[in-house]
Amino acid sequence: MNLIYSYTKYPLQFAFDARTSRGAIHTHIAYLIQVSDGTKRGIGEASPLAGLSIDAVPEFEAHLQFCLNELAQGKPLKSLELESWPALHFGLETAIADFHNGGRQLFEPNNWVKGVPIPINGLVWMNQIDQMFEQAIAKAQQGYSHIKFKVGALDFEQECSMLSQFRKQYDASKVHIRLDANGAFSISDAVTKLEALSHFQIHSIEQPIPKGNWDAMATIVQESAIPIALDEELIGIDVWSEGNTLMKSCMPDYLILKPTLIGGITNANEWIRLAHHYNKGWWATSALESNIGLNRIAQWCSSTCTTIPQGLGTGSLYTNNFESPFTAAAGLLTFDSAKTWQLPF
Repeated sequence: MNLIYSYTKYPLQFAFDARTSRGAIHTHIAYLIQVSDGTKRGIGEASPLAGLSIDAVPEFEAHLQFCLNELAQGKPLKSLELESWPALHFGLETAIADFHNGGRQLFEPNNWVKGVPIPINGLVWMNQIDQMFEQAIAKAQQGYSHIKFKVGALDFEQECSMLSQFRKQYDASKVHIRLDANGAFSISDAVTKLEALSHFQIHSIEQPIPKGNWDAMATIVQESAIPIALDEELIGIDVWSEGNTLMKSCMPDYLILKPTLIGGITNANEWIRLAHHYNKGWWATSALESNIGLNRIAQWCSSTCTTIPQGLGTGSLYTNNFESPFTAAAGLLTFDSAKTWQLPF
């Protein structure tokens, strides 16, 4: 069977000024990979995130085309050596899986597509302190039981004041607070800051110090008053050869799994195996994919039977996202089988 491999470059436009610790993002380029036999078509998304993905490099598009040429010649996906191309691995494995499942954007059996919602956290984007507070209140009023704040980029005392004000309105019995420092704390003051933040009854904090400092991270995990989750620490790590060493060295409380950044579902499943082996928790988070990538991650999450809220409420970020069968509201990502995909190609 001769298959046709192609891709469409699609600029996703943010509906607002999306600020991160790495600066503001206005456009995110999605590469929509297609596998077709002329009758059915599988679609996957490879969207390396600038400033974070190890494969967000000028050579990405050329390497994507090279891989498609190799696949068209009959080479198996496993032969492409995609360790340094995690977003590409995710996009290719998704497109191929979709094709073999009939090209309907349906993957492994899961309860989500049968109508069982996935609990998700609400994300408070970086902004001025008062605007972040307003975002958080709005999320709580919308029914989100878990809200994630980015911290470390603004004045620390102001961030603590914002969290204190939020806790006066919503205690931990009503709303769980997750924090994400994106590696912003210094090794020398991280434990002190974590102690200060613990007064606000924090569920967990992602990546308090910069990645690569395993000995320091291990000490912080032991001394922290808040459970520690590793996020950026997993990016660029070969889970098959280094994952076990990382887990034994740092012993984090949670892992944050982003298939676009860590090499797709295959690698994410191995991280889950390691998490279970060490009796640690995990949840998945979007790396700002379009609804195509988000759909794949959500179905995978549902198939794992995890119940902890996931970080998958990013579908409304873009003005030109694809109409899909799912929506995020009131702390739930819900699939409606009566709705259909609306794709522009």
